[in-house]
Amino acid sequence: MRDKILQKATDLFLNLGFKSVTMDDLANEMGISKKTIYSHFMNKTKLVEETTMNLFWVISNGIDHIVSQKHNPIEELYEIKKFVMARLKDEKSSPQYQLQKYYPKIHQTLRSKQFEVMQDCVVDNIKRGIDIGIYRENLNIQFVARIYFSGVNSLGDDDLFPNTMFTKVELEDYFLEYHLRGIVTPRGRKKLNEIINSNQE
Repeated sequence: MRDKILQKATDLFLNLGFKSVTMDDLANEMGISKKTIYSHFMNKTKLVEETTMNLFWVISNGIDHIVSQKHNPIEELYEIKKFVMARLKDEKSSPQYQLQKYYPKIHQTLRSKQFEVMQDCVVDNIKRGIDIGIYRENLNIQFVARIYFSGVNSLGDDDLFPNTMFTKVELEDYFLEYHLRGIVTPRGRKKLNEIINSNQE
């Protein structure tokens, strides 16, 4: 039952937002009593924390799996983007932004963990791209990896990127292309253009 509650809560939080969903909503959606939920999770904050961390580990493990397949580094970033977007349901409610606003401690813990995972992943991606000649040799790898992390996180900011102006899918596409065009060699640009053109067909 605990796993079912986690799964349903994750769906509701991603679709409606952390603030909007009450314990009553969750109980009604599942056809169970609030008492059953509280027997597994002390309060809503604890439920938010566990759903957030559970989703984080699901995404981290999925990214590890993609990286282990040793795709071309440009293809790898597109595969990761596709996987993460599918897991986050296109983030209809900007959950990361709401998490930061209403549950700042949980957000800070999540951000630290995301940084560790993403930093290693992006640094490895850049090094491999340089080694095979599709990323420029003169890149400051730590700077590029950190600016990438910073950019990805800012996409969830509704004040900066209101959903009336951009869809989440557009934002992710624009940002990834922006990142890659800044670091590719002419050979890498050719590969990037192939992927972008094939995605538009």
